[in-house]
Amino acid sequence: MLMNDRSHPDCLTSQTAGQQIRMNRRSLLQRSGLGIGMLGLASLTHDEALRDASAAENLATRSSLAARPAHFAPKADRVVHLFMNGGPSHVDTFDYKPLLEKYHGQSMPEGNFRTERLTGGLMKSPFRFRQRGESGLYVSELFEQTSKFIDDMAIIRSMQAEVPNHEPSLMLMNCGDGRLPRPSFGAWVTYGLGTQNQNLPAFVAMCPGGYPIVSTRNWRSAFLPGACQGTYLDTQHSDLEKLIENIRHPSLKLTGQREQLDLTQAFNKKHLELRAHDPKLESRIQSFELAFRMQTEAEDAFDLSREPKHIHDAYGNGTHGNQLLITRRLLERGVRFVQVWSGAGQPWDNHNDLEKLHRKLAADWDRPIAAFLGDLKQRGLLDSTLVLWGGEFGRTPVAERPALNGRDHNHYGFSCWLAGGGVHGGYAHGATDDFGFAATKDIVSVHDLHATMLHLLGLDHERLTYRYAGRDFRLTDVHGKVVRELIA
Repeated sequence: MLMNDRSHPDCLTSQTAGQQIRMNRRSLLQRSGLGIGMLGLASLTHDEALRDASAAENLATRSSLAARPAHFAPKADRVVHLFMNGGPSHVDTFDYKPLLEKYHGQSMPEGNFRTERLTGGLMKSPFRFRQRGESGLYVSELFEQTSKFIDDMAIIRSMQAEVPNHEPSLMLMNCGDGRLPRPSFGAWVTYGLGTQNQNLPAFVAMCPGGYPIVSTRNWRSAFLPGACQGTYLDTQHSDLEKLIENIRHPSLKLTGQREQLDLTQAFNKKHLELRAHDPKLESRIQSFELAFRMQTEAEDAFDLSREPKHIHDAYGNGTHGNQLLITRRLLERGVRFVQVWSGAGQPWDNHNDLEKLHRKLAADWDRPIAAFLGDLKQRGLLDSTLVLWGGEFGRTPVAERPALNGRDHNHYGFSCWLAGGGVHGGYAHGATDDFGFAATKDIVSVHDLHATMLHLLGLDHERLTYRYAGRDFRLTDVHGKVVRELIA
């Protein structure tokens, strides 16, 4: 018998064999109307129902962020993504094009390339390139310190995105899709592998000065469990209470907070039982617990004053040095995925004054990156840490009008590099044309990059799936191939 529970007007109560089972109207419709419609299809959908039940059980066991085994033996255990948002110029950093100097000011040869805006002639790089390391790979003077680790890097010179616009290209690089709401790369890695520290987030996103373009969509979990979403830190601050909002209770001590949380969680768990273990509610319960536990762990992890002077001297006292020093401390404590941004907005998006702005940006990053890679190497962490450097696209080899001292967006060809974590060091993969406009050899899509990075983490990108809305989703969707040449 069904009746209204007058104390809860939106809730219906089923009374069976002396027991009361309360449910809301949505649950009633799911259990009755939809169930009736499925009766005639029971025999046809038996196998699918078993698969769905298995998926639901799998979700329940995966709701914890406990570390989980990879599909096969991994070369890397964790990821650091150094995101140079805005689009650094590949022809001014890691893709040397001597013909740009020879043909400086001349028109670009005709081809199937289109720029967003009117452009002038070819523009030579204002920065000197030279060969580095035993591999002899060319790197510009912008990354003089970072290039000391060139033999630990694999430079991909043949990256391609899909469009020359920031928003969809950011989404493509972070979520594998430039248009639809999809889980981020960090969320997929967290879902697949969990974390090695239950007192800190598995996935941390650091961006100084506020959110970057398209905001939290860059590290969202979308339809994956909410616990897989990145935790944002505004790293323009060094004070813990500004770095992590609401890290401390304004009045209660830990014992009082624990009692308050226990009561809240008791209500939440009862609520969960009535809603067939809703994954969103499960994630909220986990988030409350993690927030409580972080109070003790975070103070230690983010307190840079505990580092010796020589470490601070190596990283420098700038924002990016602090970000990377925090990153190293998080990796040591079992955080699985750390994304480190250049800053809010589009800092590498230099349509004008490229020489001045790129030089300043690179100077802010060069020393900290070198210190970070050296620190990981010295501590024995680089071999198990996969580091990615790059932006959402590159920039054109032609100058942009009217100032003729900057470059436009270029998704046809650009560079990024990988280091550590089983990467083939001292290796350059693929190539752009003679002027650096488009990838022409061994082209690597963003899906290929994601597939390769997942492979290095011991995850098969075709097997790392999640059933949602009646289909199996994956980071690479129906695309992607592992680039074997990038793997040591």
